[in-house]
Amino acid sequence: MRYIQVEPSGPLQGTIRIPGSKNSSLALLAASCLADTVVTLEGIPYIYDVKVIRQIGKDIGLKMTRTDTGDIVIDPRYIYSTTIDPGKASSYRASYYFAGALLAKFGKVTIGFPGGDNFNSRPIDQHMKAFRALGADFRMYEDYYVVEAKELRGADIYFDTITSGATINSLLAAARAKGRTMLYNAATDPEVVDTANFLNQLGAQIYGAGTDRIRIEGVPYLGGTSYAVIPDRLVAGAFLMAAGLTGGTITLKDVIREHLESCTAKLREVGLEIESDESSMTAHGTGKLKATRIRTAMYPGFATDLQQPMTSLLTMAPGKSIITETVYPHRFNHVQQLNRMGADIELRKESAYIRGGRPLQGAWVHATDVRAGTSLILAGLAAEGVTRITGVEHIERGYEDVMEGFRLLGANLALCEEESPAEWKRTADGLI
Repeated sequence: MRYIQVEPSGPLQGTIRIPGSKNSSLALLAASCLADTVVTLEGIPYIYDVKVIRQIGKDIGLKMTRTDTGDIVIDPRYIYSTTIDPGKASSYRASYYFAGALLAKFGKVTIGFPGGDNFNSRPIDQHMKAFRALGADFRMYEDYYVVEAKELRGADIYFDTITSGATINSLLAAARAKGRTMLYNAATDPEVVDTANFLNQLGAQIYGAGTDRIRIEGVPYLGGTSYAVIPDRLVAGAFLMAAGLTGGTITLKDVIREHLESCTAKLREVGLEIESDESSMTAHGTGKLKATRIRTAMYPGFATDLQQPMTSLLTMAPGKSIITETVYPHRFNHVQQLNRMGADIELRKESAYIRGGRPLQGAWVHATDVRAGTSLILAGLAAEGVTRITGVEHIERGYEDVMEGFRLLGANLALCEEESPAEWKRTADGLI
């Protein structure tokens, strides 16, 4: 059994470079299938999901090579299959991007349902709606689906709800469709803009990304390019919170401050001091945290992916804080684990009521998804005694080397591997 062992570390201090965005990277890698020649992607974190994509690439003829500098060179010219193993597709959420990219270029895709972090299942109904509007047919089976179209034609697509994944998938499918496609109620996330910028560098004609109305003029050919992924705003936000939770000072390099405005506004409200310039940001933990209320929302609102680490920070803030989750109302698996460490958090429907200011104690806890793992690492840094976190594989889905990042700032944590200790066996039923 593998677990992360976290010990009290005092105020974290130092400078860290923020890696490329996980969510953007997964879209860009699939989008590279649309190109008609070689693509080079810079800054792609070598996380679990990227390794799965590389395995999928081997299966379908997509050549992916990682250079000595860490860039990924992708050659899509030898793709010979559009059938993706359902097991591999279901091992991570963003596998559905292969549907949009391969459908646009080859006309048929067989693929498993998306997996990864399951927040009461992530529906693909808006993806299906968009593909059907463009002229595709769906056939659904037990563990996979087939989407097929003799020809994709531009259409007006009105999303019933704001969804980043379906917006990106629609960009992929419409980029090579015949005619004009209009997306209404589109997501405005930086990852959507990043994907559109990448496609435009390939030769696509996409206008309005970053607004709720996007126009795509389909083109018959897309070339190659060299492109750098945007920095990961979610990783950056978690490190800012680490400064507040430990009372330290952390400087982030390679960040885009506009992507973090909703996060930094709340952190200042809680009591952190934050300075920023064009590409760096420094957070000072003042040691005087204040309770607050947070309501998650689609971008530019407070990101649902930052809700979990923010919960850990607010356990340190005296008073009553409330976090309401509007994006994934069931995304509170971390609360039970924090309560095991001595937190006082009560769940009521889609809200967590946090009575902060109580000391946390180290314990055996379990990470059920990427951000829950981040939340528990942060809590462990501030807890008394040793915290041991299982579910390491979920954390590895979002971080190339989470251990090294925190160690550079002075954190005392280690990845351990051994047979299940007796203490863990006694409490295992309560962990998951």
